[in-house]
Amino acid sequence: MISFVLGVEDLADTRFALSPLHESVVSLRVLQDPGLSALHLPWRRSVLARLGALDTDLLMSLVSPRRTLPDFLTPRPTSFAPTFAEELAAVRRTSPRTVRRDLLAAHAPDPLPAPLRAAAAPDDAPVTALRDDLCALLRQYWEIAVEPIWPQLRLLLEADMTYRARRLAIGGARSLFADMHPNLRWHGGALHIDRMIGEHRVTASGQGLLLLPSAFAHKPAPPVSPDEPPVLSYPSRGLATLWTAAPAPAPAALAELLGATKARLLALLDEPLATVEIARRLRVTPSAVSQQLRVLHATGLLVRARDGRQVLYRRSPLGDRLLGR
Repeated sequence: MISFVLGVEDLADTRFALSPLHESVVSLRVLQDPGLSALHLPWRRSVLARLGALDTDLLMSLVSPRRTLPDFLTPRPTSFAPTFAEELAAVRRTSPRTVRRDLLAAHAPDPLPAPLRAAAAPDDAPVTALRDDLCALLRQYWEIAVEPIWPQLRLLLEADMTYRARRLAIGGARSLFADMHPNLRWHGGALHIDRMIGEHRVTASGQGLLLLPSAFAHKPAPPVSPDEPPVLSYPSRGLATLWTAAPAPAPAALAELLGATKARLLALLDEPLATVEIARRLRVTPSAVSQQLRVLHATGLLVRARDGRQVLYRRSPLGDRLLGR
């Protein structure tokens, strides 16, 4: 078990962030072991078909037999939504000593696999070259596997953050963590992460807690090293709808009457949904749908209700009749 001891100031500094680099690195687990998530199999098949000339032996060697990953490849985001390039630049600045330490720790007690054995060299030059090779490889992998779907992933992760922020506002830290994952529990001023390979206790001491929702994480995952500040990656909500197709186009006559965007919105809202979730399913930004929702509500085609800080929209009986449902 790994525990984060959080004081009052640490709870006050608990925040969320998005990390495209983290998603890229964690997705390697799904490529290596398809059994981790059947939901990602369509993505996995598509990516494997496009990796082409990439050094997949080196790429896959980053995931240890225990599925741990080296900490230096997932640096703690310093802003809410850093770009992939900004995060990769931080990795390039990692000292050879840290690269060596993290690769050995991720694979312990096993020896380093052949593609990573340069990290065990006593001098720094081979480790530096390996770090730079990994950065170049991860950039190629990002462009092939994750960047094309990043807007879709980002909407999913932001929808999870909205939900978590509401839980925190309503019920405090205990409520925030209550339904995040069965392996997590809040007790005695500490966040406990069960079923971990390592066992240590990290006192935040004013560093706060950074939460990273992840589409590719299969369970909560803190850093491997106890020397790292408190960061927790956890599985995002809504994964079951991540790879579903966008709603089918509305009938031509309805689209002509309302406009294509409003017709698609109306067809989507069989169930109550928040603006962020609607935007995620339509694969557009929340601001792009807000005005359309207001118009449909003002004309009686949608009903809405407040749930905490969220406003939920659903098709009205009039909207049902217009769609013939």
